[in-house]
Amino acid sequence: MHTDITRAPSRVSSYEQYAWPAALGAAFRRNSATTALLLAALLIDVMLAGAFVLDGEALRDPGTAADFYAVVPHGVMVGLFGGVGLFVLVALAIGVGRCWRDLQSTAPPATHAAASGAGGTALRDVLTLRHLHVSGQDCVTAPEVRTPWRRRFHHATFYGFALCFASTCVAALYHLNGSPAPYGYTSLPVLLGTAGGIGLLVGPAGLLLQHRDPALSDATERGLDRAFLVLLLLTAATGLALLMLRHHAAMGVLLIVHLGVVLALFLTLPYGKFVHGLYRAAALLKYRRESVSRGA
Repeated sequence: MHTDITRAPSRVSSYEQYAWPAALGAAFRRNSATTALLLAALLIDVMLAGAFVLDGEALRDPGTAADFYAVVPHGVMVGLFGGVGLFVLVALAIGVGRCWRDLQSTAPPATHAAASGAGGTALRDVLTLRHLHVSGQDCVTAPEVRTPWRRRFHHATFYGFALCFASTCVAALYHLNGSPAPYGYTSLPVLLGTAGGIGLLVGPAGLLLQHRDPALSDATERGLDRAFLVLLLLTAATGLALLMLRHHAAMGVLLIVHLGVVLALFLTLPYGKFVHGLYRAAALLKYRRESVSRGA
């Protein structure tokens, strides 16, 4: 059995322990689908008001050129999301660092071979979700009930998120190379984003609809799950709607709605279920290093 830093109900307390800033650790216990929706709605309202002040005419009638920066100037978008993104990266890095120090405090000293050879195996464990079907047995959804669907929906969610992130990175490179958005439907950023968006529709929707015995987790953890999945689902739905309707009059409002949902998702990453994947990856790396040291 793999090393895991968490088991409900201690899982949420470990999230709080590693959170940075520490004062925001309690956000894990208040995080729910309702909170996520209220945060997204608040951000959408604020951004709508800001866009109206900057250029209300572009918001009401953005034309048919699909010019996102006419609604939200590029500098504003970069400044807002760049600042939030930097804070999120720092918060996540500190949280993972605290988690790793905690894991290492209970681990025997690793040999050089273990330290150098375990990373690739641990990464494969993460990318394949190997431990959701140990020894060929799938994840438990109820006592004595196992199904492959939970693992499949996890895969759709994980790779959908990864493809959307890749789309954003490629679009940023295009912009730096003098080719700003919008991009054609057959361009690499759009193809990656569309595939990722479909994954983020299928995966979170499947996980939300799948029944899982409440005895397998506590209420707080289920709230974290739903909040994260709802924001991912809304991010994908609004992003795909924006792609399909970007040449229509609704584009301006749709853009603001999408950006508000994405911003809410970003702000909750260090204080929601997203951190579980990072801490689990750290635990798997520790397990693999110990396995190599034991000659397993």
